Amino acid sequence: QVRLVESGGGLVQAGGSLRLSCAASVSTFRNYFMGWFRQAPGKEREFVASIGWSGGSTDYLDSVKGRFVIFRDNALNTVDLQMNGLKPEDTALYYCAARFTKLRNEMRENGPDYWGQGTQVTVSS
Repeated sequence: QVRLVESGGGLVQAGGSLRLSCAASVSTFRNYFMGWFRQAPGKEREFVASIGWSGGSTDYLDSVKGRFVIFRDNALNTVDLQMNGLKPEDTALYYCAARFTKLRNEMRENGPDYWGQGTQVTVSS
């Protein structure tokens, strides 16, 4: 079982920045791709970003490329999402996610094995 706890959401003006953090309670963190999804009101949950063990294998939703960066700290079992240049359309409940895989595309294509409880990000115009 993997427990994921997010923090760092909040209210920010358009063009601003936020950093989300997720702490994973798991003994074999290296075996998990970590990622972030989001769900806006009235919309389906969508993939945002993912990162492999080494940190060199990342994947991003096209609309966040160049604005968001995903990091992981394997010593602390954390994964962060640095969000810059935020837009009102980034407003959503953001979920940390984990998938037991070493394959880059699986998080995006098949979804995670585990979810966090979510943290709200609201971007005002």
